[in-house]
Amino acid sequence: MQAFLDYVVKALVDRPDAVLISPVERHGLTVYELRLHPTDVGKIIGRQGATIQAIRSLLQVSAAKKGVRATVEIVEEGPA
Repeated sequence: MQAFLDYVVKALVDRPDAVLISPVERHGLTVYELRLHPTDVGKIIGRQGATIQAIRSLLQVSAAKKGVRATVEIVEEGPA
């Protein structure tokens, strides 16, 4: 599933080298934390969240076929 996310997200952004996906287990749910260049965050979110919601839906269907639960979260780094 991480390979799927990597493929889809890198195809949508301007800076694919800045994409970092980290799986984190939380209460039986795998949360894929997505870190992007700040200028690419809007491209992944999409209008009214349509793009990220579509990515989440595809990931959840894929996870359900494997008998697991998964979702995606965009992690925005705060100012240092």
